[in-house]
Amino acid sequence: MDHARRPTAGRVLAVLSVVPALVLAGWLLAGLSLLLFGWFRPLAALPLGLVIAAVLCRYGLRRLPETVEATAWQTSGVVAVALASGIFNGLLHSEQLIVRRDPATYAQYALWLAGHGSLPIPYQQAAFGGPDSALRFDSAGFYNSGGAIVPQFMPGAPLIDALGHWVGGLSGLLLVPPVLGALAVLVLAGVVARMVGARWAPLAALVFAVSLPILYTSRTTFSEIPSMILLFGGLALLHDAQVRLRSGTTGLGYLPSAPSAEQPGRIRRAQSDGAVIGAELAGLVFGLAVLVRIDGLRDVLPVLVYAGLLIAMRQVGTRDEGRLGVPLLFGLAAGVGTGVAAGYILSRPYLNYLSGSFVPLLAICGVVLVLTLVVALLAPRLVVLFRRVRRIRRLPEIAGGLVALAVVSFAARPLLQVVTRLPTTRDDRLNFEFIERTQQANGLPIDGSRLYYEDSLYWVIWYVGVPVVVLATLAAALLTRRMVRGRGFGWLLPLAVIGWTTVTTLYRPGITPDHPWADRRLVPVVIPGLILLAFWGLRWVREKARRMGYGRAVQNGLAASGAVLLLVPAVITSVGTALTPIEPGERAAVEAMCAALPERASVLIVERVTGERFTQVVRGTCGVPTARVVFGPGADVPASSDVTRLIDRTRAGGRVPVLLAAKAGQLSRYGPAVQVMKLRTRQDERSLTGPPDGTWSLSMDVWMAVPPADAGP
Repeated sequence: MDHARRPTAGRVLAVLSVVPALVLAGWLLAGLSLLLFGWFRPLAALPLGLVIAAVLCRYGLRRLPETVEATAWQTSGVVAVALASGIFNGLLHSEQLIVRRDPATYAQYALWLAGHGSLPIPYQQAAFGGPDSALRFDSAGFYNSGGAIVPQFMPGAPLIDALGHWVGGLSGLLLVPPVLGALAVLVLAGVVARMVGARWAPLAALVFAVSLPILYTSRTTFSEIPSMILLFGGLALLHDAQVRLRSGTTGLGYLPSAPSAEQPGRIRRAQSDGAVIGAELAGLVFGLAVLVRIDGLRDVLPVLVYAGLLIAMRQVGTRDEGRLGVPLLFGLAAGVGTGVAAGYILSRPYLNYLSGSFVPLLAICGVVLVLTLVVALLAPRLVVLFRRVRRIRRLPEIAGGLVALAVVSFAARPLLQVVTRLPTTRDDRLNFEFIERTQQANGLPIDGSRLYYEDSLYWVIWYVGVPVVVLATLAAALLTRRMVRGRGFGWLLPLAVIGWTTVTTLYRPGITPDHPWADRRLVPVVIPGLILLAFWGLRWVREKARRMGYGRAVQNGLAASGAVLLLVPAVITSVGTALTPIEPGERAAVEAMCAALPERASVLIVERVTGERFTQVVRGTCGVPTARVVFGPGADVPASSDVTRLIDRTRAGGRVPVLLAAKAGQLSRYGPAVQVMKLRTRQDERSLTGPPDGTWSLSMDVWMAVPPADAGP
């Protein structure tokens, strides 16, 4: 290859940081399409996913201008941090397969998709002699719906995780999160390189990678990391589209080298067309975040408003970027529509469970959409009003001050408010009791109604430190002031997404408040967004020193000191748990339990906790028909008459009845009990008022009985 045509280090970094989002988007579109028809199988999904991902990458990256100016060392540094992150988290990955909290639910969801390629999950009543009122097929994370089982959550993350199972079985599935975590590091570094400068990208990548919430969600099957890849990938793609548009309009800067036979005008037209396609892809990538997390609907609201603003600017003719408004809106509508439709078709019980917050969110989205379209259509008439508002004295300073005031308000919130919620539903009652038990373990006053949401800003400080929050606040205030003055338009959408999601997340995290569990709410936008802003703030401090006449030594000293201050707090918080894997040995324990089940087994689980945790594990991981036996209110075991009847019916149907419970004594009346699981491992700490600094022990036992043919009560 001609040396002159080799890609520059900046272009390599630009491509590496958007490819993850484009590939995930292609895979999600292919996987969902096949899943809706019940054809999500390797022979169909792999070729289709590769084709769609390749098409998205071709149109998103073809003739990509120099959107990043980076040296080889800077790009290599980013890649090194991403690789180190993936390897480190891969070595210490979690093995959460037994359904206790969300990661195992996601894992079992992915396992079912990988093995069966369709939803919902059938009851398999014939394996127990037919329907019976004492049979129960649902369990934690898996709902009864219309005569079948529907997994909790949106299907996006399980569709991604299922690919790992196709490649490497259970081990492959459990290693998908570290790979996604490494890709997230690349994506954030790419956004930092675009918005702040490539010299800051490796360090920003490192601060992000060592933050405990990122370590935590990069080691097990959560949905937050793929959501972050899509949201920040969308920001990078839209930035590149705007650069394409400028280069296509002016013909100055950022134009790629081209054969001499090609006319400059043709190149400019290609860049302008590429900008429109790039905006469409950015909108699609943003919208598909809803397919991964239903909260993505809230996160992309600023994108909707921004698209409307671009359309309004097109109407007024004030900026060239207005051309991108309609493509961005169409792409966003396609992505969001796909996610919402998938939710209603595949996850309706989950959306019903969330209806108290989901329905108001849909209403808010509808109102914002209508207002955005109205403002866009009336833009020529509103421009006069806008110009009058901009003449308000000291408006830029007022806007910047409001940003700082918002952060101060969150800092003072614990002095002004104690957030509580009294239980009104069964799930609220379970959450109430869980918080009481956690308070007891933490040595805190017992009050199960406490949610600790007033401390949410301090959650951020635990994980990234005061310097990140202070510099990010400074950056947000200065950038807001600049934009009110009519400068820095390229920061409008990133700042809107970061600001909107940070404020709404900190105000109402909407999660059980024990840590590290609750820190996952900070992963998709809050932590990466604050790190992005903090490095812009650090660059501003360095440039301020230069403008004040300080020499290069002082400037570099400030930058180095700031870098240490940004990195060290995250490392200090993470070191307490970073080297301790969560629930190691669980995969081997599950596989051993599966191997102990006899041929043609039909499993009846006759104890409450075992039923909640293991029903889908046995059904999905072991591939054995499984049901729970109904028990009465306040009981942990069912009536022996129900169990005996189901044993006889299962055997009459030509299957081998197998009973599972937590203790041998719960099975003794039905036959000899054999222990098939004795797991002693470590679980997440549950800290309510401080960052986690260790892990707790975890024990799980499963006993099995195969009733003899003459078994009786």
